[in-house]
Amino acid sequence: GNSSAMSWVRETKLPWWQRLAMRVVKVGKVPEHIAFIMDGNRRFARKIQVDKAQGHSRGFEKLSEVLQWCLDLGVKEVTVYAFSIENFKRTEEEVDALLKLASNKFDQILEEEEKLNENGICIRIIGNIAMLPEDLQRKIARAMYITRMNRKAILNVAFAYTSRDEITHSVRTITEGVSDCIIAQDIVTDDIINRCLHTKSSRNPELLIRTSGESRLSDFLLWQVSSSILYFTKTLWPEITIWNVLAAIMQYQRHHYQMQTSNKMLRTPMVTSTKSTDEQIEDFVRDVDSRHWKRMQELIGQTNASRARDNSIELNHNL
Repeated sequence: GNSSAMSWVRETKLPWWQRLAMRVVKVGKVPEHIAFIMDGNRRFARKIQVDKAQGHSRGFEKLSEVLQWCLDLGVKEVTVYAFSIENFKRTEEEVDALLKLASNKFDQILEEEEKLNENGICIRIIGNIAMLPEDLQRKIARAMYITRMNRKAILNVAFAYTSRDEITHSVRTITEGVSDCIIAQDIVTDDIINRCLHTKSSRNPELLIRTSGESRLSDFLLWQVSSSILYFTKTLWPEITIWNVLAAIMQYQRHHYQMQTSNKMLRTPMVTSTKSTDEQIEDFVRDVDSRHWKRMQELIGQTNASRARDNSIELNHNL
């Protein structure tokens, strides 16, 4: 594509028949949040006889196309499984290639800052980024920091992520809060665990799509997809087309009505909490969040007062 095009989100004009199909699907309810397990890059590489690194690179190109379809469909949030903690167990060569690809892509975010902000795209990286090389951590922190105010569309990139690691991190955060007497043990509920997950700012995905014929979750968003529609397709990720995505959304639309009726039966009244526990929880969650942004700023080396001040205003605004 031309250099002015965004490498993170394509801006090509779709053929009329695809736009028509999209319009038809948009008559029904479109999920606000879709999650993707981008599986099949290595198989794709074998199939077209190129090296794995090339397969992963083609997978990223496909991501930018899929993001464009999602934006055109009116999907507000997309979460993708880019790199599992389990991936560290692959060959050194492949891990290095993946980290290098990620590093280049995060560089592009920094170059495309204006374009991303113009399009209102917020990029969040969810995962245990402390496991990554320092320079990559810094780039990730910058990408999150410069797009943090954008609200038109949100892309969550799960990197160095597994669901169990995320839940463990949340529980550990809460345990620290309890032992520091910031929150009382008896107010620890699944709601607090939820609000200390990496995905705390997101709604749960209504639809999860996995490519390349595997029908398992592979430790991705286990907590968040308890009531999501799961859609599995045999297509390899670099070969996914708009028709796969539309088929998944149509399956979601079929189930949506049935689920709404059953969900009414499932909704149990929450235990009523007193005002003081609510305040305790709010303070705790706010504190966890500001520590997170402080860490991001330390990584970027942007610890000067004005930035920090902007940030605390932004945090209060978000809450």
